[in-house]
Amino acid sequence: MCDVFFIDDESDIRIAIEQSFELADIDAKFFSSAEDALLAIKQDKLPMVVVTDICLPGISGQNLLSSIHHQDSDVPVILITGHGDISMAVQAMHDGAYDFIEKPFAPERLIETVNRAIERRKLTLENQQLKRSLKASQTLGPRIIGETNSIIALRDTITHVADTNADILLFGETGTGKELIARSLHEQSSRREKNFVAVNCGAVPENLIESELYGHEKGAFTGADTKRIGKFEHAQGGTLFLDEIESMPMQAQIRLLRVLQERVIERVGSNELIPLDIRVIAATKVDLKKAALEGNFRQDLYYRLNIVTLDIPPLRERREDIPALFHHFLLVAAARYGKAATALPQSALQALLSHDWPGNVRELRNAAERYVLLGKLSELGEQSNNAKVLTSLADQVAEYEKSLIDQTLIECSGSIKDAMEILNIPRKTLYDKMQKYQINKDNYKD
Repeated sequence: MCDVFFIDDESDIRIAIEQSFELADIDAKFFSSAEDALLAIKQDKLPMVVVTDICLPGISGQNLLSSIHHQDSDVPVILITGHGDISMAVQAMHDGAYDFIEKPFAPERLIETVNRAIERRKLTLENQQLKRSLKASQTLGPRIIGETNSIIALRDTITHVADTNADILLFGETGTGKELIARSLHEQSSRREKNFVAVNCGAVPENLIESELYGHEKGAFTGADTKRIGKFEHAQGGTLFLDEIESMPMQAQIRLLRVLQERVIERVGSNELIPLDIRVIAATKVDLKKAALEGNFRQDLYYRLNIVTLDIPPLRERREDIPALFHHFLLVAAARYGKAATALPQSALQALLSHDWPGNVRELRNAAERYVLLGKLSELGEQSNNAKVLTSLADQVAEYEKSLIDQTLIECSGSIKDAMEILNIPRKTLYDKMQKYQINKDNYKD
């Protein structure tokens, strides 16, 4: 996000202010018209602050203020006015302008006003994030931890589709948390009061899978001494989670397709149709489309399942989330085993960040449990070829600085005040560095 958009049709003023902003380390973009600024906003996003002359060719500064506040009323807009524009500026202040500066003005005055506006905008954005985090923490369903773009997008998609009847396909490597995502979808839906039924398709013998899924009548086959209610029927009104669906036998796939389309089942040995009111969430660790093209999975079933697909990223692609995830698992393990949750030393944190995590989040959780039980990390192995390798001094300094802030926030349970004191840096400096490294303090609260 750019700090400032500056709009003035006089090129000499734009050049002078650009030089002043560079000296003040203010990131800014300059425009000669409101139309150009609005086009840039449409193509990208709103800046932290807008500074605009009131009198512009075409769209005026007042109309620009109105247009920006129509998108986000909290963006500070600073107006530059000529002597004859004071009455318009006063009206603009009533309309929500942050401040106005009369020409001619000293660059220092504008810089001071802009910096105050940026601080106000940062505080507003922080409060908005706090409200979103509070709302998310109050939302039903397992906590999906992480602030990388892929996890934020995943949480957003879950919010949109959770309380619908759409069947979902989850794609992710072993250990990425597919069942946790499925449970989150269930518990954020109106079906939460009914059963969540999980079936590992790869663990059910081929000759028993139809009985397991659909149930059977007494005497339907040798050994069927009593009537059995299958997983589909047991999930009535709730959610059925079919894990490792790629391992389902081809014959069973045919019947599953019919059930998904018609929403009725027959128990083995029965002719009675039982209507279903369930949601089906399937999960796979393989590319089902490729498997279908190769004849290893039914193509029609793939397209029936592929209404909404959620891609769950492997841990190696979201390394920034590792400290927060480990801290979470550390607290859970400490509570489970009745032990203290001691903070990681710097060397151990570096080991976590450099490991490639082939077992994904499950492997990280196991590492946290071992750390609680043994007091040290073990079985991580050497850094893999795919892990991030730091070469330049700048890279190493940045990584060390990020991990130091991260570790301090863990020790302080997310308290900015305590972290400032330990690191001996001003609040603004700490916030700037947290923004630079995409560190969210809410991830460190107990």
